[in-house]
Formats: sequence, structure tokens, C-alpha cells
Amino acid sequence: MADTVPKLRPVLKKRAPHLRVERRLWEVGHEVVVGVDEVGRGAWAGPLTVGAAVIPKDRRIYKLRDSKMLTEAEREALFDRVAGWCVRWSTGHADHQECDRLGMSEAQRLAARRALDGLGLIPDRILVDGRWDFVGGARTIRLVRGDATSLSISAASILAKVTRDRMMRRAAAHYPNYGFESNKGYPCPTHKAALQAWGPSAIHRRSWVFMDHMPWTGIPRYVRPDPQGVLFDAG
Repeated sequence: MADTVPKLRPVLKKRAPHLRVERRLWEVGHEVVVGVDEVGRGAWAGPLTVGAAVIPKDRRIYKLRDSKMLTEAEREALFDRVAGWCVRWSTGHADHQECDRLGMSEAQRLAARRALDGLGLIPDRILVDGRWDFVGGARTIRLVRGDATSLSISAASILAKVTRDRMMRRAAAHYPNYGFESNKGYPCPTHKAALQAWGPSAIHRRSWVFMDHMPWTGIPRYVRPDPQGVLFDAG
């Protein structure tokens, strides 16, 4: 891991997240404002991860951006700074089996609950990236492109992304055929070729449609009942 954060690339200099939403909430008495973001929903293997971050009112951190705007090296270099700067932070996970069993929406809600529980604080308001409220309740505020504009959500995005990436790099040592150290479980040509050659690993999400035409290697196909009691076709 790098000791210092690389110089901010010119393309990112005018894309800094801000504190406008957080300040409005602090000014009306909402002391504990939590930024929340998820990563891994679109992956084919590994967990779905949600990050939760409570940031300080009186200190900023330079070079913090939405995790998707940064390179892996930039995110890794920022991680310890962001973690140390936060008042509290946590990540929650739904593993591949929970993603299969619950479906992605419920798995995302589960990971969010775990992340928020891990803070050890009761949030006054929760800022969620995107149009879908995967936290729920009257405390939640949805912010479209919140990961790029809200400092709290940007912090949560870095913490979630780096934590999950490290988990997938560790998994790569146990499942060397799939390139998890580089693709982190997301679809790409080499990952698809590995699935065709080797079939799914023990940490692939086995209920997804993309698995319908994969060779199977003794790992049972998971078929999740739909809400009407009809089984999804396993192919």
C-alpha cells in the first residue's frame, strides 16, 4: 500500500464532493448524519458490500472522490486516511449465498443494516446514493449521484470498495482460475472464459441467469423460489 496519496489527476480537480446537504442537516439539529453506498451488486461472485460513514463537521480531507472516479492505487492510498478521518465507519456484507437466497434487493438491505449496526450510533439522517432507498425508513434521504457530490457518501464508497476489493484479492488465492485479483468478481472476457472452462467456483452467485449455460462441476445449482411459490427455471 502506498504511503502517500498520488497527485490528483487534472480531470478530477473540479469534481470534488461537498458538504452542502450535510451542513443543512447539521444546522437543524441532526447531529449524526451517515453516508451510505454499496458495491458489488453487479458482480458475479463474492459479497455485496455496503459502506457507512459518519464524517467530522470541522475537518476536510483532500483528494476524496467517488470511488468509481479513482484508480485502484488511488483508492488504496486513500483508505487509511479516510478511515482515520471518519468519526465512525463500518462495512456490512451479504455473502454470495445470501445474494442467491434473498435476491439482490433484500441482500442489499441486509448488508446496509449490518453496516449501520456496525457504527454503534443511532443515525439522525442517512444519505443514500441513487434513486432507490435500500435502507428504508423516514430518516433516509436519496441523493442521485450522491457518491460524486456528497462527502459522506464518497467516504462510504471508498471504504466499501476497498474493503470488498481486498476480500476478492484474498479469495483469488483460493480460486486462481478466475482472475478475482483483477476483476473482483465482475464480468469481463477472461472471467467469462474461465467460467466456460472451469464452471463456477464456490463463491459464485449460482441463481443468476448468466449461470444457465455454464458447465457445472459438482457444485449444486441454486434455484430460488419466486414470491408466488413458483421455482425459477435452472436451465
